Amino acid sequence: GLTATPKETTEVSTLTYFGDPVYTYSLKDGIADGFLAPYKVVRVDLDRDLQGWRPPAGMKDDLGQEIEDRVYNQRDMDRVLVLNQRTRLVAAKVCDYLLATDPYGKTIVFCEDIDHASRMRSALINEVSRRWPGEQANLARFVVQITGDNDEGKRALDDFIHPERRYPVIATTSKLLTTGVDAKTCKLIVLDQRIESMIEFKQIVGRGTRIHEEAGKLWFTIMDFKKATELFADPDFDGEPIVVYQPGGGDTITPPDPGGLDIGDVEIGPIYPVPTDGQLKFVVSGVEVTVVAERVQYYGADGRLITESLKDYTRSAVRDRYQSLDAFLRRWSEAERKQTVIDELAERGVLLDALCEQVGKELDPFDLVCHVAFDRPPLTRRERADSVRKRDVYARFEGQARAVLDALLDKYADEGVLPEEPRVLRNQPFDRMGTVVELMRLFGGKEGYQAAVRSLEAEIYRDAG
Repeated sequence: GLTATPKETTEVSTLTYFGDPVYTYSLKDGIADGFLAPYKVVRVDLDRDLQGWRPPAGMKDDLGQEIEDRVYNQRDMDRVLVLNQRTRLVAAKVCDYLLATDPYGKTIVFCEDIDHASRMRSALINEVSRRWPGEQANLARFVVQITGDNDEGKRALDDFIHPERRYPVIATTSKLLTTGVDAKTCKLIVLDQRIESMIEFKQIVGRGTRIHEEAGKLWFTIMDFKKATELFADPDFDGEPIVVYQPGGGDTITPPDPGGLDIGDVEIGPIYPVPTDGQLKFVVSGVEVTVVAERVQYYGADGRLITESLKDYTRSAVRDRYQSLDAFLRRWSEAERKQTVIDELAERGVLLDALCEQVGKELDPFDLVCHVAFDRPPLTRRERADSVRKRDVYARFEGQARAVLDALLDKYADEGVLPEEPRVLRNQPFDRMGTVVELMRLFGGKEGYQAAVRSLEAEIYRDAG
């Protein structure tokens, strides 16, 4: 039999019942083979989670309940204690990320329970109402709650996972979306839920690993508010099949932080058992919550999170393959297809899309690598395209042939890599100029067309040597 969701809990164990699997195809294998999307991790640490919060003696919550006098920390948040300011802050950070990347990027927010998912939806709707001014009429379907008790949300699930439907953009949930949902266009996974099961963690991460090239979804982001991604540091992550682990009295349930944040002398409050008897939560407004630290990490070619800066990691990975700028320039110039060089870099774990986002310039892969790895001053794609036009390098072509090359140059300036295959001629704006066969005939056939493209590419990188 096959399963993507083995059960390993204190009550149920797939491995104990069926024995060790004959073969395991891991998440790391799927990413390395190009079937699954790589990801980066944004970790956001909140002061009340790390330092804890203790109510003044005799304080009552918003519901009139007297709050038990003790220190509440991350383990309690949204399970025993609800800090409304914390919920608003998480919603604001999620919206910050979407507005900075893709305002309509499909997002799943994993919450502690149904009540938390409902409150998070309300907080997100308030943020969207304030920050997406053109979406006032669509608020109810912009953010939906997809939980077991919410029939309306469950009906919206098909729209959420449909790659061509804009709404819903954000789905809040607790357990319903952990398995069995093929969300190919999901670009952001938000973890505001304590996860102590490796199986459940992998299942949640799996919601974002689908690739959808047509929508430009080749990688995704995990935004972690509750240190769930510390499970990446577990030696069993993507290793051998997981067995149930029950820590002793002095053992910790999670591994140490994999690096990047030094919280110094911040005192972590004691952990109290979380009640499971249906006890009402304490709901408190007016307690300020702030971000202590925020950092970004990336999933590397070796299957581990990169803990150094992305620029340093890229420099090291590129120089490990090309010892000097001249060596890289030679390889680039000699490659008949530039995409081959880009693929070689990707195999070594160079994250060009993430790097371009961080550098913040409209650079193509060539300039990005030369600039970051070898400190070479870059040219933007538009600057390279304008330089080619000023030299009028395709003056020997006339009419439609010249228009085709000019459109190819525009496509390079917009997308970063000159399309080398004739199938690009099926797309806009070429489809308005004629059929693929008709356009290639302008250059004397397929070989003539490809020779013209190679000549144009050589002019784009004329100064590469």
